[in-house]
Amino acid sequence: MSILVFEDGQVENLYPITIGRPACAISCAGYRLVDWIERLQLPARAVLRPYLAEIFAIDYPMLSAPPAAGPHLLINARLVPSVANDHALRAMLNGGQAGLVKHNGATAAALLPPDAPPPPVDLKTDQLDDYFNYAGVPGLPELPHTLPLFDYPHDVVRYNLETFSANIAHRLEQGGYREVADGVFAADGAVLGEYVVSDTSNGPILLDRGAKIGPYCYLSGPAYIGPGTRVIEHSAIKDAVSLGHTTKIGGEVEASVVEPYSNKQHHGFLGHSYLGSWINLGAGTCNSDLKNTYGAVKMDYHGEKIATGMQFVGCIMGDYSKSAINTGIFTGKTVGACSMVYGFVTTNVPSFVNYARLFGQVTELPPEVMIATQQRMFARRNVEQRPCDVQLIHDMYQLTRDERQLAGEPLSL
Repeated sequence: MSILVFEDGQVENLYPITIGRPACAISCAGYRLVDWIERLQLPARAVLRPYLAEIFAIDYPMLSAPPAAGPHLLINARLVPSVANDHALRAMLNGGQAGLVKHNGATAAALLPPDAPPPPVDLKTDQLDDYFNYAGVPGLPELPHTLPLFDYPHDVVRYNLETFSANIAHRLEQGGYREVADGVFAADGAVLGEYVVSDTSNGPILLDRGAKIGPYCYLSGPAYIGPGTRVIEHSAIKDAVSLGHTTKIGGEVEASVVEPYSNKQHHGFLGHSYLGSWINLGAGTCNSDLKNTYGAVKMDYHGEKIATGMQFVGCIMGDYSKSAINTGIFTGKTVGACSMVYGFVTTNVPSFVNYARLFGQVTELPPEVMIATQQRMFARRNVEQRPCDVQLIHDMYQLTRDERQLAGEPLSL
């Protein structure tokens, strides 16, 4: 038996989150889908957008297994990384009945019959529909499971809130933590600073390996502080905050997901938001996560208005983007990958731009600038800049060219 993780055509709806990362590597409530798949302990491989294949094979070897004998479990890479979805996948495997599970019309997972043709070794994303038809996926019976997918970026914020309690309870059950305060659990090398006030009435707080909480902080659970993360003194971490490894966090953070290597080190508010990797928020940067009317937030994705049904939605920021000091990001705005924002962010921001509408300037940012910036950032974290990292910047620049042409901004090239 083996697993095939696949990205379908709707993965582009998750931009800017998935511009530089596979959908199965999105963090949510302390886990990624790749983490749950690894726990299934079956040979697994991934079919992703071609420009991500090389860097993914290096960074995620757990999904680079050679083809194995059937039957095969197909898993959509947009699957929410939750305890409930893990249980549903295990139920499919243990039940052994060939069938599929759909979410909003998309195939979330499918267990092929033993005699179904195996996925080809060189299967590409643009060949998935042909393979699914050849393997008889559309004709499989629908199984009585629920497997939600990420449809849009704000869904990461939504499911982070909905799945946090179960996910963090599962992580705690795996062991390796000691209770250092009432409801506060620490792994090896984690440090809880002096005069920290914690409220775990709504869920525990987990400090992973080497995480450090500075003095005079306020922590409100549930919260997950990833390996090697530093929470600066006088910070407030509240209500379903998921911090990836090697992040630096200060100020007030609420109900947000921060991917590895990102910095929000200074004062300022971040709420109900998603930050990709290698982001830096300048001192005083704040976002709004609530409309003045207290109404549900609508998001603008590629010119289409999408009703979230959520009262609280902050910002969605792609990998490598930066904000200047005292930047204000309006409710429900997206910032593309590799962009730099200044002043007030009142509209969505394309990728690879200097955005300073307050000063009447929106200019294109060449990839060479971001490559040089990437090299300096990596050096500060003792991370080697590899050729595949450089190539990813070039690929993201080309991939997002239409964003800048269609943004309606006076881009100076």
